[in-house]
Amino acid sequence: MKRLTLSIVALVAATMFYGCCSERATNECECSKEQAVVETIMTRRSVRDYKAEPVSREQMAKVVECGIYAPSAMNMQPWAVRVVDAPDFIEGVTAIAVEQMPQLKEQEGFRNFFRNAPTVAFIACPEESYSGEYDCGLLSENMMVAAWSMGIGSCCLGSVVPVMNSEAAKPYLERLNLPEDYKLMVAIAFGYPSGDVPAAPARDVSKAYYIE
Repeated sequence: MKRLTLSIVALVAATMFYGCCSERATNECECSKEQAVVETIMTRRSVRDYKAEPVSREQMAKVVECGIYAPSAMNMQPWAVRVVDAPDFIEGVTAIAVEQMPQLKEQEGFRNFFRNAPTVAFIACPEESYSGEYDCGLLSENMMVAAWSMGIGSCCLGSVVPVMNSEAAKPYLERLNLPEDYKLMVAIAFGYPSGDVPAAPARDVSKAYYIE
């Protein structure tokens, strides 16, 4: 049976419209919205080192807005998003993480637990929700793609969750003021990339195809 590779990016193109109007764009857009969306998705990479300058709150407000415009089951919008750029919070959680995992300090250029990012978004959903985890995944992807269209790097950090759920980090988890019965799903590092953005690892396009 002939297999035709599907284009994953087509599934999200309708929800994003920032490529041509990003900081890289000129006053007169030189590409179509479709081309800009595809380029943004295909060039986004997980960034693991950032400049010390926090992402401006104006830009983060737009990133979060793009996130909450993600689809969700029955439009329940089960997510809770908390953005942190307070140095004492980031440094405090970092100290706890290093105490639990001393090997972190052996990483080259290590400054904080959030891949040296100055801005972190924490994403949570209800503990009892049949679609909350999927919906938060959609929200997270929207945020990361929107951020990249504005020249902001990102990295999804699942390793943050067990640290934040530890007894030592309880004061920091409480500072997030999550709704009752919500669980932390993931943290996303945001910042302006420091240095070159890594090349994309190879993707196995054979895993998506039409059924004839």
